[in-house]
Amino acid sequence: MLDRHIRPLIDPPLNRIGGRIARWGFSANTITLAGLGFGLAAAGAVVAQAYIVAVLLIAASRLADGLDGAVARAHGVSDFGGYLDITCDYVFYAAIPLAFVILDPAAHGVAGAFLLLSFYVNAGSFLGFSILAERRKMRSTAYGVKSLYFTGGLLEGTETIAFFIVLCIFPGWFVPLAVGFGVLCLVTAVARVMLAWKVFRPQ
Repeated sequence: MLDRHIRPLIDPPLNRIGGRIARWGFSANTITLAGLGFGLAAAGAVVAQAYIVAVLLIAASRLADGLDGAVARAHGVSDFGGYLDITCDYVFYAAIPLAFVILDPAAHGVAGAFLLLSFYVNAGSFLGFSILAERRKMRSTAYGVKSLYFTGGLLEGTETIAFFIVLCIFPGWFVPLAVGFGVLCLVTAVARVMLAWKVFRPQ
């Protein structure tokens, strides 16, 4: 919901920094993998209950996630780069909830499983829509230049990162926060399915 409103604010500085990084010889895929490394390290910090470190690593991971696109635009966007980016994003999104489950399986197991289920359903609705949108040559620049067609929703990347940070600040509230966010993820997925029915149904 917030991504399209934040992008006009963050894209100009990211593009400037990304241009410099590209001139230094770093590839977008290298930045993508670095972001994944930060994200997995954040998950490890959660397991170690080093929550402030986890927040800093989450921020570093998402900064890299923004910079890889800027570097790609400087070098030229590639299909594999877009594929690698979305794959690493989903690994990161799964790793943080899994870390809380590993931290306390008895207390967090059911809520964590429900949260991961909601992420899975939401991801499926997003990627399925993107495939059909590409088949129909649909284009949108609301989320910047992307290798995939991005559809909006109640919960997007910005809300998910904010949610992860809140989990790290209030780890004792994991169960209600996870259940609540999971429900909203499912609402987002259902809304996207309804949009797909409107856009892709037989005429």
